[in-house]
Amino acid sequence: MRRSEFLRAVEAEFGGRSSSLVSDLVLTQLSGRTAEAALDAGVPPRDIWLALCAETDVPLERRHGAGRLEPRKR
Repeated sequence: MRRSEFLRAVEAEFGGRSSSLVSDLVLTQLSGRTAEAALDAGVPPRDIWLALCAETDVPLERRHGAGRLEPRKR
């Protein structure tokens, strides 16, 4: 997962709350960092996505592959 895919996934899952969750919510699985601080520290976006999902109780079926663009048609 790339940073852009992470941000797309957060927006798709949380809508208007996405920016405040990324900048304000402390994620216990990431040593008490926010998603924004973890991104800046070089934590892989996929790990941040999964920590955010766990912290906010996103169902398992909505965690895998979120934020990915559909493949281009040839």
